[in-house]
Amino acid sequence: MRSIRYEKDADSIVHLVLDKPDAATNLMDEQFADDIRTAAQQLLEDDFRGVVIRSAKSTFFAGGDLNMLFRAGPEDRDRVYAMTEKIKGAMRAIETCGKPVVACINGSALGGGWELALSAHHRIAQSEGVKLGLPEVTLGLLPGGGGVTRLVRLMGLQDAMPYLTEGRLFDPQKGQQLGLIDDIASTHEELLEKAIAWIAAHPESIQPWDQKGYRIPGGTPTHPKLAGMLAVAPAMMRKQTKGVMKAPESILCTMVEGSQVDFEHASKIETQYFVELVTGRESKNMISAFWNQLNAIKAGVARPKNIEPRQFAKVGILGAGMMGSGIAWACASRGIHCVLKDVSLASAEKGKGYSAGLMDKRIARGRATDEQKEQLLTLIQPTDRAEDLHGCDLVIEAVFESRDVKAEATREAEAQIEADAVFASNTSTLPISGLATVSARPENFIGLHFFSPVDKMPLVEIIVGDKTSDKTLAEAYDFVQQIGKTPIIVNDSRGFFTSRVFGTYCNEGMAMVGEGVDPVSIENAAWLNGHPVGPLAVSDEVTLTLQAKIRQQTIRDLEAEGKPIPEQPGARVKDKLLELGRQGKSTGGAFYDYPQGGQKRLWPGLRELFYKADAQIPLQDIRDRLLFIQSLDTVRCMEEGVLVNVRDANIGSIFGIGYPPWTGGVLQFINYYGVPEFVARAKELAGKYGERFSPPQLLLEMAKKGETFSNS
Repeated sequence: MRSIRYEKDADSIVHLVLDKPDAATNLMDEQFADDIRTAAQQLLEDDFRGVVIRSAKSTFFAGGDLNMLFRAGPEDRDRVYAMTEKIKGAMRAIETCGKPVVACINGSALGGGWELALSAHHRIAQSEGVKLGLPEVTLGLLPGGGGVTRLVRLMGLQDAMPYLTEGRLFDPQKGQQLGLIDDIASTHEELLEKAIAWIAAHPESIQPWDQKGYRIPGGTPTHPKLAGMLAVAPAMMRKQTKGVMKAPESILCTMVEGSQVDFEHASKIETQYFVELVTGRESKNMISAFWNQLNAIKAGVARPKNIEPRQFAKVGILGAGMMGSGIAWACASRGIHCVLKDVSLASAEKGKGYSAGLMDKRIARGRATDEQKEQLLTLIQPTDRAEDLHGCDLVIEAVFESRDVKAEATREAEAQIEADAVFASNTSTLPISGLATVSARPENFIGLHFFSPVDKMPLVEIIVGDKTSDKTLAEAYDFVQQIGKTPIIVNDSRGFFTSRVFGTYCNEGMAMVGEGVDPVSIENAAWLNGHPVGPLAVSDEVTLTLQAKIRQQTIRDLEAEGKPIPEQPGARVKDKLLELGRQGKSTGGAFYDYPQGGQKRLWPGLRELFYKADAQIPLQDIRDRLLFIQSLDTVRCMEEGVLVNVRDANIGSIFGIGYPPWTGGVLQFINYYGVPEFVARAKELAGKYGERFSPPQLLLEMAKKGETFSNS
C-alpha cells in the first residue's frame, strides 16, 4: 500500500494512517481505491481490538481526485462505477468488521474525507481549524462514497437536506450539536488518547443502521409529515436550480430512493447517480470554474512575481454612497481602519450607518454580538476633511461617475497621502488611463471595480492602466484578497470586461422588447437559462438613467477621439421609457412596477407599446441570444487584449455579472457547446437577429484548428 500505512500497536489496535506520498493532502483516487481494499482484506485476516483511521497530513482527507473526475467522460462509466464500488465495498467491510472503528479528524474532512469519517463508529475531531461537510453539489457532483446514504441514516431526510443539497459546511462544535461528531480534542495527542479509550470501552461496535429494528430518524418518505414536505420539495428545488443544475435534484432522488431500501441497495443507487453526474458535462464545467480556475486565482497565479506582499492598515474611501459605504464595510469587517469621506459629515455618518445596519442584521440572526458591532464601527472614521486621509496607504475613489468629479477627488486625496500609497478608482466604465492623467503618480493609479452590494458580491475587477506599475498591480491584488474578495485582472478599455459584457445582456433583452417579443418570454427565458435576474429586471435595478448617462459619456469620449459611435441594441426602448419618466426601480419602476407591499410585476404598458403578435420567436432563440451575446463579446475582449486569460473571463462572468454557474463561465460555455457548433449557431443567430452575433475571427480560427479555451 502506498497511500495508507497499516500499523498495529502494542495494544493490538490497528492504525490506518492516511499518507499519500509526495502530496500535501490525501485524495480518494485509484491508488486509494486499491489501498483501502487491501487494508480491508488485511483487517479481515488479522486479530485486532479496534481500528483508528487517522492522517499523517495537516488535514484529514481532502476528498475525491477532481482532476481524475474532470477527465472522466461517458466512455468511462464502467471504470468510474467499479472504482467507486471498490472504495465503498472496502469502507463497508471495515465498518462491519465487528470491532470498534474510530476516525481521528485532525484537520478538515470534506467530501470523500467526511464520507470516510462517516463510515467509522465514533468520530473525534480537533477543536480548531477543522471544516467538515459534503460540498460536492457546488461542483455539480453528489457524495458518491456513501455520504448520502449514511448522512440520511444518521440525521433523517429533512435534517440532512441542507448538508447534501446545499453542501453546507460546519465546524466540530456544530457537528457535535448535530450528533455527527462524538467528541472533541484540543491536541493531536488527546485525539489519539480519546480514540484508544473509546475502543477499550466499546470492544464490539456496530453502525446504527446495521442494528435490528433500526429506523431512519423522522421516518421514510411514506411518513405523513415527510410525505407533505417531499411533495413540494422538487418544486422548491426547481425554483433554486431553474432546471439547469442536475446535482441537487440527483441528490434529492438519491436521498428519497435510498431511504426506502436497505443500506446495500441504497449505496448502489447512490453510485449510479454519482457516475451519471461525474461523466456528464455539467460537472466538468463547474469543476473547471470553481476548482481549477478559482483556486488558481486564490493562489495568485496572475499576480506579478518577485514583489513583496503588502498588507494595508489604513484605507481612505472617497464617497459615502452605496458603493463607498459597502467598501468601508468590506475593510472594517476584515479589521482594516478606514476613513470614509464625503462632502458633508452627515453624508459620511450616513455611510457609516450602512455598516451598523448590516451588523444589526447579523446580531438578530445570532451571527454577531453588540460588542463585535462596536469594535467594527470604531474602525470606520466618517469625515468631510481631506486632511484625515493622511497616513492612508490606499485610497479608493467611489464618487459619482463623472470625469470632472473624479479628477477633483483624485487631486484632493493625492495631496494628503504618501508617495508609495496606491490610488484606486471604483469606476465601472470610464477608462483608467484617462482618469490617471490628472494623477501626480499615474504608476500608482489603478482601477478597483467593486460590485453592488459589496457585502454580498465576491468579485473585484482590477483594471490596469497604461502606466500602472507591476508593483501597484501586485499590491492591489493583495488588498482584494486581504478583504476576502476574488480578484480578476483586466486591461484598460471602455467598460472593461464585466460592465461591457453585462451591458450586452441588458441591451439584448431591451432589443427583443423593441422587436415586439413578449417581455414575459424574455424574462422566463433568462430564468430557464439559470440567470439570477432577467435582463429587464436587472436593467431596472441598475436604472435606465445610469445606463443613459454612461452612454452619453461614451458618445462624448468617442466623438472627442474621432471614433465611430456603435449602435446600441434596445436604445429605442430605453429612450421611450425615459421619455415617459420610467427610469428604474429606485424611482418607481421602468420595465416593472413595484407596488407597495406587493411583488414586482412587468409594467402592462410594455405590451401596449411594443408587443407584436407576429414578432414572437422560438423560446430557444431567446435563451441562446441571452447566452451567446455575452460569450461572443467576451471573445472580442480576448481578441482586443482586454482579457489576458480564460480563467478571469469565466470566474468574472459568474461572480460578477451572474452568468449561469452550470456553464462554467462565458468561455467554458463555448467549450461545452462545442466551438464549431457554437460558431454555426452564432452565424444562424446573426442571420436572423443581427451582425452582433457574427463570430469573431479568433473564434473562427479556433473552430478551424479544433482548439478550445483552456484553463490557462
